[in-house]
Amino acid sequence: QVQLVESGGGLVQPGGSLTLSCRASGRTDNISSMGWGRQAPGKQRESVATIFTSGGSTNYKDSVKGRFTVSRDSVKNTVFLQMNSLRPDDTAVYYCQATGGGFVDWGQGTQVTVSS
Repeated sequence: QVQLVESGGGLVQPGGSLTLSCRASGRTDNISSMGWGRQAPGKQRESVATIFTSGGSTNYKDSVKGRFTVSRDSVKNTVFLQMNSLRPDDTAVYYCQATGGGFVDWGQGTQVTVSS
């Protein structure tokens, strides 16, 4: 099992930027991918970005391509989500995710609000 702690959420104006961080602890050697999902009020949780530990390939939700960048510091077991050109429809609770070895673990979430 992996424990995940997110940080970096907050309130930002449309067009602004935020960077989220997530540090993993526990059985990190079994992680095959890390990433971010989000859940807006009244909506289902959706995957936003994923990075694979082997090779570093990435996947993005179509609506965030070109605006969000996921990256990973393998030494510190930390994954980042750089979010630029934020829009009001990016408002959600953002959750860090780690997958591998038959498990999917989630962090507690951090609120991102995009509003003027």
